[in-house]
Amino acid sequence: MASLAVDGVIILVTAAAIWVGSGWLEGAAENLSAYYGLPQVVQGSIVTAVGSSFPELATVVFSAVFAKSIELGIGAIVGSAIFNILVIPALAGVTTEDDIQANRALVYKEAQFYMLSVSVLVITFAMAVIYYPTSGDRLMGEITRPIAAIPIALYGLYIFIQYQDTADHEAGHESVDIDLARQWGLLIAGLVVILIAVERLVHSVDAIGTAFGVPGFVMGVTIAAGATSLPDALVSVRAARDDRGVASIASVLGSNTFDLLVAIPVGVLIVGSTPVNFAMAVPMFGVLTLATVLLFTILRTGLALSTAESYLLVISYLLFVAWVTVETVTRVVDVLPNG
Repeated sequence: MASLAVDGVIILVTAAAIWVGSGWLEGAAENLSAYYGLPQVVQGSIVTAVGSSFPELATVVFSAVFAKSIELGIGAIVGSAIFNILVIPALAGVTTEDDIQANRALVYKEAQFYMLSVSVLVITFAMAVIYYPTSGDRLMGEITRPIAAIPIALYGLYIFIQYQDTADHEAGHESVDIDLARQWGLLIAGLVVILIAVERLVHSVDAIGTAFGVPGFVMGVTIAAGATSLPDALVSVRAARDDRGVASIASVLGSNTFDLLVAIPVGVLIVGSTPVNFAMAVPMFGVLTLATVLLFTILRTGLALSTAESYLLVISYLLFVAWVTVETVTRVVDVLPNG
C-alpha cells in the first residue's frame, strides 16, 4: 500500500509538472504563431493544438516503449478527447463574462473534420478486427503499421486544408515584438519537462491499475486522461479570457484531431502492432461521438457558447464519469468488458 501511495503522489506531482511545462510550451507557441503571422483558426487548430497534445502523444509513446502495449495510451487519448469536448469549452464559458463566440469556419470545417476523424479511427479499429483478428476472440484484433497509416494520411489532408487557409491569409502589418530565441527556448524546455513528467505518470498509473486489477484502457480513460488534459484546459481558458473564442474552441478540436489521427498511430508504428479490444473501444467512441454532436449542436445554435450551455456540458461529463465508475467498481451496468 505504501508504494501505491507513492504512485498517487507521483501522479499529482507529474500532473503539476505537465501543467507548468505546457504553460511554457503553449505560451511560446502562441507568441511564435503571432510573430510568423498565422491566422487565428490555424493558431488554435494546428500550432497550439499540437503543443497541448504533446502530453497525450508522450503517453502513447512511453506506453509503447516501456509496456510494449498502447492500451493505456489509447485510453488516455479517448478519455482526454471526451474531457476536452465536454469540460474544457465549459470551463472557458464559465470563467468568462460574455458568451464564447464561434464562426462558420470553426463549425463547418473544424468540428465536422473532427467528427470525420472519430469515424476514421473507429473504422481503423474495425479493420484491425476484420483483417487481423486475435485467435479466440472475435472482437479482438491487431492494429498493424499499414492500418495505422490510414488515420495519419487523413491528418495529412487536414494539414493541407490548413495550409490553404494560411496561404490565403493576409497577415497584419503590425510588428510583434518578442525575444525570438527566448520563445524557442521556452518551447523546447516545455517539451522536455512534459516528457519527463509523462514518463513517470505512465509508470505510476500502470502500477495502480495493475494493483487493483483495472484494465489499462479504463485507467487511461480516467486518471491519465485527466492529467494530460490539463494543458488543453489551460490554453483554451486563457484564449477565451483574451476574447479569442475561435482559437479557444479550435484548439480543443485541433488537439483531439491530432490525438486521434496521429498520437495513436505513432504508438503502433513504434511497437509494430498492438491489440485492440473492439468491445471496449466502441462504447467509448460512442460516448465521444455523442459528446461531439452535443458540442457541435451547441456551437451551431447562435454560433456561441453560453454559460447555461457550458453547465450542460459539465453535467454530461459528470454522467460519463459516473458511468465509468459504476462499470469498473460494481459491474451493475455491464456495457464494458471485464478485460
